[in-house]
Amino acid sequence: MQKRHLGALEVSAIGLGCMGLSYGYGSGVSTADGVALIRAAFDRGVTLFDTAECYGPFSNEALLGEAVEPFRDQVVLATKFGFQDGDSTRPPDSRPERIRAVAEASLKRLRTDRIDLFYQHRVDPQVPIEEVAGAVKELIEAGKVKHFGLSEAGVDTIRRAHAIQPVAALQSEYSLWWREPEAQILPVLEQLGIGFVPFSPLGKGFLTGAITDRTEFADTDFRRSVPRFSEENRRANQTLIDRLDAIAAAKGATKAQIALAWLMAQKPWIVPIPGTTKKHRLEENLGAAELRLSPEDMVSISQSLGDVDVQGERYSAAAQARIDR
Repeated sequence: MQKRHLGALEVSAIGLGCMGLSYGYGSGVSTADGVALIRAAFDRGVTLFDTAECYGPFSNEALLGEAVEPFRDQVVLATKFGFQDGDSTRPPDSRPERIRAVAEASLKRLRTDRIDLFYQHRVDPQVPIEEVAGAVKELIEAGKVKHFGLSEAGVDTIRRAHAIQPVAALQSEYSLWWREPEAQILPVLEQLGIGFVPFSPLGKGFLTGAITDRTEFADTDFRRSVPRFSEENRRANQTLIDRLDAIAAAKGATKAQIALAWLMAQKPWIVPIPGTTKKHRLEENLGAAELRLSPEDMVSISQSLGDVDVQGERYSAAAQARIDR
């Protein structure tokens, strides 16, 4: 697989978001199946694997650590700190002492001596970003962390953090149905030489076409609380899928492959991290790395989808309040 750079960090052009193997979209998979899928991704050339202490909590890091142990030095492990007690339903907590404690615990669960990319999961309004960046800088100087990342951070936060410790990557949502980063975020990242890692590049599954207004989500699937996934909004947003399907058919590709290739065509420093629990979906997603969209293709996609007004907020009101602006 082709390589890209997140700052000075070289990674595969497509990474693997590991969250759904343990958490978020239902009950997850068995350890054996999760290990097998992660190793299958590595065999196909994936070198960037993304997790967080709060995925589980904690179990996703342990799963990833077990899976990559035989080839640890050939991959990039990204994990995150930033919530009280590692619980994403609790308030942010990026106190320096908490950051240090998370790093030590994550190192053990990941079965490694260094974290390649350590993200602040959400900006903590109670802790100046300069203190956060300073704490990660100390971990980098100690050799426990290699690179610093931010997630869902706004322009001012990015600039202030980068001035203390260079930021290798920003991870935020970006896809054909959430394009807000194009206005302010992407220009700043390009100016500062920071890579971009879009999470939910397939719209939390919606852009694959596998979700309809009749889909029923499990009680443990967080999409039940996402306004964009209400039955009414799924029905309204089907227009986007219908048009995406026509584009994919014309290119001899799948909707997921078009969505991922479109992201990668935006900038050479964008590395999406689609997640899946299924081997055939993994193969499909990674196939996007070989799909080339010409400038004419990009214009055609913009024209086809440009007037589609996606319905529904991407987070609940409580989750929206945590997003840095």
